[in-house]
Amino acid sequence: MVPLKDENPIQITPYMTYGLISVNIAVFIYELILTPPELNRFFHLFAIVPLELNASFNGIVIYQPVPEPLTLITSQFLHAGFIHVGFNMLFLWIFGNNIEEKLGRIKYLCFYLSCGILAGLTQCFFDPTSPIPSLGASGAIAGVMGAYIIKFPQAKIVTLVPLGFFFPIFRISAIWFLGFWFIEQAFNGISMLEASAHVGMQGGGVAYWAHAGGFVFGAILGPLFGLFSDKEDYNDLEPGN
Repeated sequence: MVPLKDENPIQITPYMTYGLISVNIAVFIYELILTPPELNRFFHLFAIVPLELNASFNGIVIYQPVPEPLTLITSQFLHAGFIHVGFNMLFLWIFGNNIEEKLGRIKYLCFYLSCGILAGLTQCFFDPTSPIPSLGASGAIAGVMGAYIIKFPQAKIVTLVPLGFFFPIFRISAIWFLGFWFIEQAFNGISMLEASAHVGMQGGGVAYWAHAGGFVFGAILGPLFGLFSDKEDYNDLEPGN
């Protein structure tokens, strides 16, 4: 399923969402100019390495130029390929603007980064000894989606469903679209716990627990950041709005 932009007008220009997308794309372009050894080093420095992060939490000194806790933020701007960054930015563009409108730009940025941090910690909790770098904006974006489902459960998501050579379009309520997505991530995460060959982060695949964790924390943090507040943040509104 590929969600498309639905008719859902916003009251302010989502500059923060556009800014996050721009930074992610700029970092990815930088990744493209690195040689494979340089890229591996770059990922190891700025992505989350669960084994090293957990060691640092236990007081073990990790001799890296970038402090391990800081990778909980820097990892959110790294991506492993065109499909990875493409789908992440598509979902951020679709769901981020309305959440930015409700929270205001500064609180939205804090909310976004917080969801990404908690998503990374969730994945580390379930896969604490992995030496494989974990990276991507998926956890933070999952948090945005978690906030979206509780704020706009009946919003219609225009969705392409590939059926062989045909791509019919359906309008699906957000609660069904995002609810199915969350269940899929949680199910895959549970499956990975019992897998003899560690897929997930350990095999360089999808960090399902980061997705599920980000989604849950987004639904929790959204109201705490003022998602349901009727008070407008006039400092964030465009002149004349």
